[in-house]
Amino acid sequence: MDISVELLTMLFFVAAIAGWIDAIAGGGGLITMPALLAVGVPPAQAIATNKLQGSFGSFSSTLYFIRSGLVSLREMRLAILCTFIGAVCGAGCVQLVDASILTSLIPLLLLGISAYFLLVPQPVSSSGEKSVAISEAVFALCIGTCVGFYDGFFGPGTGAIFAIAFVTLMRFSLVEATARTKVLNFTSNIAALIFFIIAGLPIWKVGLVMAAGQFLGARTGAKIVISKGQKWIRPLVVTMCILMALKLLWEQHQQWLLSML
Repeated sequence: MDISVELLTMLFFVAAIAGWIDAIAGGGGLITMPALLAVGVPPAQAIATNKLQGSFGSFSSTLYFIRSGLVSLREMRLAILCTFIGAVCGAGCVQLVDASILTSLIPLLLLGISAYFLLVPQPVSSSGEKSVAISEAVFALCIGTCVGFYDGFFGPGTGAIFAIAFVTLMRFSLVEATARTKVLNFTSNIAALIFFIIAGLPIWKVGLVMAAGQFLGARTGAKIVISKGQKWIRPLVVTMCILMALKLLWEQHQQWLLSML
């Protein structure tokens, strides 16, 4: 499809903003998906193109966190493997299983995550001794595989779900949890993107222009995570979770909500 230079420029800046938000709190797809649909990209291609450009953003922030010493790929290798396998299975099942049940449950989960961050005291740094709820191997097998499957199958809120799991089960601070979340987010993005590329769905011109914006925005957001820490992450996680929940509820129950007005 043909998209003007003006629209491509707009999509570049939209992706940059989304990458910045996504690196800090997740939920950048709330911005990029509606933008792609608004310029006339068909839904299936919009999903694939969004995954293409989003992969560059998650790669950018992941690379920055690794170079900053916040996360080690060697320590996360089992979680990365399980997440990749889960995402591949999810992407393969997406056309075989009815996603309506997941779609109905996710808004409630996101609102629960928001309530957690609003009501529970901020987690402390993981330096020194800490009491974890489960081992890293169990986390990788259960959380990595299941959330990876969910991201390949459906997607919204994946980053928030990973972050809350790292905070509550592994006792990481929000900064540390965010760094590890981006590694697994990038893993599941790549796994699903492989399926979309094989199917020939991404619009490369649009996706690569947005990818450049995503890369720059995500790098800036990753710097803020390290410099500002939980002061910025906490309110943005809450905001993005609530927005994602409201968006999904609106899509599912639009007529009922309008009838209440």
